[in-house]
Amino acid sequence: MALDTTTVQEKLTEKFGESVTAFSTEFGMFHFEATRDKNVEIVQYLRDSLGFNFLTDVCGVHFPDNEIEKQFAVVYHLHNWAENVRVRFKVFLNGENPEVESLSSLFNSANWQERETYDFYGIIFTGHPDLKRILNMDEMVSFPMRKEFPMEDANRTDKDDRYFGRIPQNAGNLN
Repeated sequence: MALDTTTVQEKLTEKFGESVTAFSTEFGMFHFEATRDKNVEIVQYLRDSLGFNFLTDVCGVHFPDNEIEKQFAVVYHLHNWAENVRVRFKVFLNGENPEVESLSSLFNSANWQERETYDFYGIIFTGHPDLKRILNMDEMVSFPMRKEFPMEDANRTDKDDRYFGRIPQNAGNLN
């Protein structure tokens, strides 16, 4: 029997009930949302029972305008190579304490992906064996992919329009 999205949805709903919701297909990929306390169980079930043997990606998203309980999300992408089926699911996190359990015990590839998500969004992966910055400086106290992070340093002089032949609108007549 081929594994299709209807089967995946039925099996997930049967196993996890209210912990999995918002099933849809977006841009050709099956998608759903899950509660943060079930993320490891869901991934283990997808891997062991439904053959999703490849964790393609773990990434974060910041939604600062959402209610406090849904200001961050961790997005997981998994792939069943045998059936060539992909699945994506989101786990929403509290904006004041963005924390979720690590998948590094299930997939070795989660190690670096979770470190990168921590480094850029500040999402804590509990149980991670070495959760520290991976690309930014260790001394950095902010998280650059959060929406409140400034796009540019206001003190930079190399970005001044005068250096690029552009005249600021409020410069008036230069003659």
